[in-house]
Amino acid sequence: MTRDFPIHGFVAQGFERVRAAFEHNFTEGIEVGAGCCAIVAGKTVVDLWGGYRDRDCTQPWTEDTLVNVYSTTKGVGAVAFACAVDDGRISYDVPVRDYWPELRAGTNGLTVAQLLAHLGGLCGFREPVRVEDLYDWSVMRHRLEREDPHWQPGTAAGYHAVTWGYLAGELLRRTTGTTLGRLVAERIARPLEADFHVGLDDRHFDRVANPITPKHARIQPRDPVAPAVGPLFAVALMNPALRPYADVCSAPWRRAEIASSNGHGTAKSLARIYGAVASGGALEGVRVLSAPTIERATLEVWNSDTDLVLGRGLRRSAGFILNTDSMFGPRAESFGHSGAGGSTGFADPTTQLGFGYTMNQMAPGSDGETRAARLIRALYASL
Repeated sequence: MTRDFPIHGFVAQGFERVRAAFEHNFTEGIEVGAGCCAIVAGKTVVDLWGGYRDRDCTQPWTEDTLVNVYSTTKGVGAVAFACAVDDGRISYDVPVRDYWPELRAGTNGLTVAQLLAHLGGLCGFREPVRVEDLYDWSVMRHRLEREDPHWQPGTAAGYHAVTWGYLAGELLRRTTGTTLGRLVAERIARPLEADFHVGLDDRHFDRVANPITPKHARIQPRDPVAPAVGPLFAVALMNPALRPYADVCSAPWRRAEIASSNGHGTAKSLARIYGAVASGGALEGVRVLSAPTIERATLEVWNSDTDLVLGRGLRRSAGFILNTDSMFGPRAESFGHSGAGGSTGFADPTTQLGFGYTMNQMAPGSDGETRAARLIRALYASL
């Protein structure tokens, strides 16, 4: 049976291709509920949402529907970290040991920028970790301090899928006296009127769309190919193994401040945050960052064909993914972050573009003809 997936919002004249691509993701693809927003030079040119919040397609996806964006959170966390750098509270170029001497991985001169670029060797733990441990900051901090790095810090990269949030967050806690989630709220989300949260208040729970696992997608690949992974994939992403419905939909997960993987937001919130960063740090007269700090935050720290966790190459800066294999469109200067299942947000300073895409139906992998890639290609064709 063909379902009707209502689409709402608008596109500016000339951006009709994006609406067509958005609709295609529903009618010809696996989309259940989603949002897409793009801001160019401070002007919103795409703001679309549609479908349903639930797998049974009974609860409409609305303009303010929130969804867990997994690692797309890291990009927002990197913006918050840059705010602290802008304030002079911490420096990318200083050794981590100067701020956090108890961290064993930082004893050999690893810099803050290198740690944020996933070079610290702390992609995961050798001993078992419970999901419940992720909600206890003290437990995670002490475990990271004692963990022997999985490689000599600074000499290789391996995606710190979950641990990144605690590493960045603890550095900010020690230097600013506050949490990364609170910095996101106070320095970014509220000033920009961006509906994004790292640590979600209970009053917002009733507008969250739960993730739908890939095995429940309406269309299944005929000959699925398992993606290549690196030797430390299980260390980083399977200890603990996060269950999308049982864990990621739970109240403790939503309330926690894990800036690597549990941000909740809308596509518009991502577009507004990246729209400000793409325009030199300001949007609609509200400045959140200075242009020199943005330039420093997006300076390439690592570029290699091999990530010891992901098994493929990525260009990285201090918390951002720098455009690799056109994942953020055709401009080499673009930067941002994507998340498990398909969400993404990025900034293109060349065109002053901020983009956000969120969804509840997860899809395996991030390569090939993804839903986000279809929207991004249509967007650039409209510029």
